[in-house]
Amino acid sequence: MSMLLITLSFIRKFKKNGRVYLAEVESKRVNGKVVQRFIRHVGREADGKTILSSSISDVTIEKVKLHGPLLVLNHLAQEIGLSEVLGDYGDEILSLVYAHCLDYKSINQMTQWFERTDLNMILDLEELTEHRLLSALDSLEEQNQEVLQRRIFENVCKRYDLDTKGLVYDVTNTYLYGKKCPLGKWGKDKEGVLGRPLIQIGLGVTQKEGVPVFHKTYEGNIHDSRTFQDAITLFEDYKIKEGMVVFDRGIPSEQNCKDIEALGWKVLCGLKADGGLKQFVSPILKDEPFLDLKHRVKLGKSAFYVLPKPYAVGKVHGTLALCFNERKKNDLKESRYDEIEQARDQLAQGKVIKEGLEGLFSKSGQVIPARLAQEEELDGYSFIFTTARLSPPEMVKLYFDKDLVEKAFPSLKGVVRLRPIRHWLYNRVVAHVFICY
Repeated sequence: MSMLLITLSFIRKFKKNGRVYLAEVESKRVNGKVVQRFIRHVGREADGKTILSSSISDVTIEKVKLHGPLLVLNHLAQEIGLSEVLGDYGDEILSLVYAHCLDYKSINQMTQWFERTDLNMILDLEELTEHRLLSALDSLEEQNQEVLQRRIFENVCKRYDLDTKGLVYDVTNTYLYGKKCPLGKWGKDKEGVLGRPLIQIGLGVTQKEGVPVFHKTYEGNIHDSRTFQDAITLFEDYKIKEGMVVFDRGIPSEQNCKDIEALGWKVLCGLKADGGLKQFVSPILKDEPFLDLKHRVKLGKSAFYVLPKPYAVGKVHGTLALCFNERKKNDLKESRYDEIEQARDQLAQGKVIKEGLEGLFSKSGQVIPARLAQEEELDGYSFIFTTARLSPPEMVKLYFDKDLVEKAFPSLKGVVRLRPIRHWLYNRVVAHVFICY
């Protein structure tokens, strides 16, 4: 019996996961029946163009794509369902989040950055444009950000079993480029630089792990205590029970303490040594020396001497801890003396001296000893107030270990590139801060 064998080789297109691939296949006709055999992968089609594969021996490296860190970030985002929470533009928003974590410059450079990554495969995004990214920012403002943050926090708590019994709150400010944003108000930033339009950012984190709970953006001239008053209204929504709120000097007020007490929470906060507090502690410091072993509390490399006393902020009763740190006193003394010597030279040259130092000098430019002694009276002292039943060591540890939130701010401003903020529309400034958060 005779048999005719005809072999033909050609390129065939086939689809897989929404993409068009090219392969060389071989057709065989055996007794009138066609059989195809795969020979090799040739390449794929994209945007109407053919992209050919080649042998590894023919490859030259033209660009290196960012891949590994993006896989890690995306895995974490998937763990807490972040894209789904963020809505229709979830993947576009995540691309901005990842860029901020790794190599962010500005939105109009995002498309070039995007090309250097494998985000189109990781997030299933193709042809990302500046317009789509700006639409993603706008979508954040159109949603209720308080609800978004609460859902994110609930997902994080569920996935990682967080301890939510303590909350640490603080406020920072940062500057804007340009002068058109209505949020920006002129002032002195936390680094002491004048002449920048500023915004305020209030941030709450869990006391134990330092995981962000919520944030809010305010105009640059809002006082810290007012931002905290606004933040208190959010606490109840998070259903955190038996909590303790830890916050810094400048935030406490009788109303804030009352509102926290009404929630069934406890307060631990720093108090400024002015007005009634100074009047209260001055006679105690003169009559009750406590710089001895039984009052000593060690925290890391620092040593505090702590004297607790009953005290009330308005009608909210609790305990005041008078804390003395010898190293802090010496540091303040040397710093002040440096400033005084510099100011004395400037006065001799007829120059303006640093604000706040004028009262230490007489008209003839000499230091007034009594005024200097008054300034030095409370050097090295800190004053901590709490409504909780805490021992002096517990008060010191909980308050001075609150730097979890203070460490979060350098992360926002540095690693995550919160600043400089180049947007000027109100909603995009708020969305930019949300993405960094």
